[in-house]
Parts: sequence; C-alpha cells; structure tokens
Amino acid sequence: MKPCEIKTVKARQVYDSRANPTVEVDITLAEGTLGRGMVPSGASTGKFEALELRDGGESWNGKGVLKAVENVNTILGPALIGMDAREQKAIDQKLIELDGTPGKSRLGANAILGCSIAACWAAANCRREPLYRYLGGTLANTIPVPMVQIIGGGAHASMAIDIQDFLVIPLSASSFTSGYEMVVNVYNAAKKVFTEQGKPLAVADEGGFWPSGFHNNEEGIALLTESIRTAGYNPGKDIAIALDIASSEFYNEQDGTYRLTLENRSLDRTAFIDLLCGWVEKYPIISLEDGASELDWEGTKLLTERLGKKIQLIGDDLFTTNIQRIKKGVSMGCGNSVLIKMNQIGTISETMEAIAYTKQHGYLPVVSARSGETEDCTIVHLAIAANAGQLKVGSAARSERTAKWNEIIRIEEALGNCACYPSDKIFTEAGIAIYSR
Repeated sequence: MKPCEIKTVKARQVYDSRANPTVEVDITLAEGTLGRGMVPSGASTGKFEALELRDGGESWNGKGVLKAVENVNTILGPALIGMDAREQKAIDQKLIELDGTPGKSRLGANAILGCSIAACWAAANCRREPLYRYLGGTLANTIPVPMVQIIGGGAHASMAIDIQDFLVIPLSASSFTSGYEMVVNVYNAAKKVFTEQGKPLAVADEGGFWPSGFHNNEEGIALLTESIRTAGYNPGKDIAIALDIASSEFYNEQDGTYRLTLENRSLDRTAFIDLLCGWVEKYPIISLEDGASELDWEGTKLLTERLGKKIQLIGDDLFTTNIQRIKKGVSMGCGNSVLIKMNQIGTISETMEAIAYTKQHGYLPVVSARSGETEDCTIVHLAIAANAGQLKVGSAARSERTAKWNEIIRIEEALGNCACYPSDKIFTEAGIAIYSR
C-alpha cells in the first residue's frame, strides 16, 4: 500500500458539550498516520439541513447515534479502504454516492461528515502539514475576526428570551489575539452588569450568560451595550453587536407572523422588520442573522433592501450551507452573508465549495460552530484555509469553545508576519458602511 492509502476506518459513539451522543471517526493510513473527526450537532436546526441520523427509542432520549456508527463501520468505512486520503473530493463523492439521497438521510450526514473530517486530518498529518495549510495551500493566511456570544437565548437557553444570540465583534483590534482579549473583557464586564442589575449568573449551551430576569428582547441589547462600555470600549467603534435572531424558531407559517413569547405579542412581516431596523438605528449593531424565517424569502429581501448597505445580514437556516439555496438568495437579493456549518451540508468538499461560491458572488462567509460541540478544531482550520474572514464559535467560556479560540491564537503566532487579520475591513471592503450611523 502507498503511505497515504486508507487502511482502517473505525467509528464510535462519543459525547458532545450538551451531554448528547455524537459520532467520532478514526482513519488510519498505511504508514500509520491517524486522522480523527468529531461531528457537532445543532439545537435550532433548519428544515433544509442534511439529516443528522439518530436512533430514536428510549436510550439517550432517542438521541443515540449507534445507527450512524454502524453505517460507518459496515458501509462507508469499507468503501474507503485503499483510497488515497489526499483525494478529498473523490472521498467525499464516494460517501455521497453511497448514501444516494439529496439530504444524506439514508446513512446520515453525521456518519458521512465524520468520515470526511477524519480523512482530511489523516491526509494533512500524512503530509506533515497543519490542516489549514493542507486545505488552503500557501495563500491560506487570513485569521478570522471573532463573533462571540455574550448572552445566549432562544433554543440555546430553553427559550428564556426569543432572540437566540447576543454577540460582539471587535472592530478596532489589529490582531486576533488583541481582538479576542477585548471580547474576554466584555464577557467579564457582562458579569458585573448582570450582578448590578440583580440578574442571576448562569451559563447557556454555548457559554454565554443565561438570560434570566429579562422582560423584553431589547433589554438584552441594552445590557450588552452597557457591558461594552463597562469594559472600557466605545460601542460601535471598538466593539459592535451582532444578533442571531433565529426567527424561524418563532415564525408562524400559517399566518406569516413572528411570535415574541417573552413580550406576548405577534408581529406581521413588516412590523417585525420595522422592529429590527429600529434596533439597528438605536444600538451599535453590525450584524443580523436570520432576521426573517427560512420560509420567508420576501421578508429577507425586504430586510436587505432596508439594511443591506448598512450592516451584515447573514442567512443560516435560510441557506443551510447549500449552494442551490445560496444561489436563490443571490438571485433574489436576499442577505449579504452566509453562515457556513459543515454538518448542514455533510462533507468538507461541499463546505469549501459553499464558501468559494459565497465569496465569488460578493457575499461574506461566516464559518460557524454548533450549540452541541466537541474539542474538534476543524472549523478553525477550515476558516483559515478558505480565507473566510469570520468565525462564530459561541462564547468565551466552556472548553469546547476555548479550544477553538486558543487554536487560532496558536496559528496566528505560527504564521507571524504572514498572518492577515482583516479587522473592520472585512465589512468596509464589502461595501457595508458600518461607521455611517
């Protein structure tokens, strides 16, 4: 056998950051190199994502992945034996063909992605290269700007508040290391503000603070703005706010309204978009994610017409890392940015292709983790390999999150003067007039 030929493939059930089972795959090459892939899992999953195969039944509350593990060990793995791990596209195509369904529903996107990630790491290790360099070549040097959750809401906090994520993005930093230091200062300042306002301190799924004691959604934005000031920064100049609205979670498909449970009111499309635009005018918001439902293309189009030149408008559930859905968004003028999640589409190759397509059509890619994460740092290397420019991992707490932020610090140090950190230029060069308000 050649050194980089796949010799063994072994899957097992392990556990993610929410104490749910997930798939881990090991691939060993002929020369003894190991590659390992651990698959993340989302809480607020879009209708159009590739299927995460779960066992059902009573064990692990139906969330076991033993069927997906078996599919790797008996179907996917044996088919990869003898293939060259460096042929990522061929490997991923083989995995897709073996499943044979549009949404990877027969064998499971989690089974397929575990194999795809493991093969990628095995090939990089065989070539004695960092994964970002193996995937991206010599031009892979863009260190992503962090988008970091400070308050977790929505499905990440048992719907204690309707809005899913209240995040910050550093704008005035000259490096990732200094930008992330700013974020950590805001996180710690938020502890003080929570305490001063008599709100209990607890941690949500992604490490941000649990939104207990809030009376309306805007209160979370106001608290975050105050936290930026408390940390000693100028809101909107040094650090800006990003919101993941995750509006599909509270969209009523029957009547087209958005139900804000915390505030006990329902808004039609126009009124809801008016609400979001009002927040953007009032607060230092630079980015909105899923401001309209995955089913409400017209809502996203309207939001883009009103805010598309002012702030970043990200499609997550709307696009699900799927080129066909991204293509529809581009043609309709919906949004100006795409959230990139590996497990929404199911393979490394398709994820890289989605990033490339997004960039080619003038949209900004934001590589993202999921609420159910592991210590796997593949998305960090993926973001740098593709020169994506932004990374959303969750908060500044919990080790499955800090494992990824710390990996970026190491890579930035390793790249030295070759590292390119775009800072606020990631927005201004895309035509987003972030300082005009």
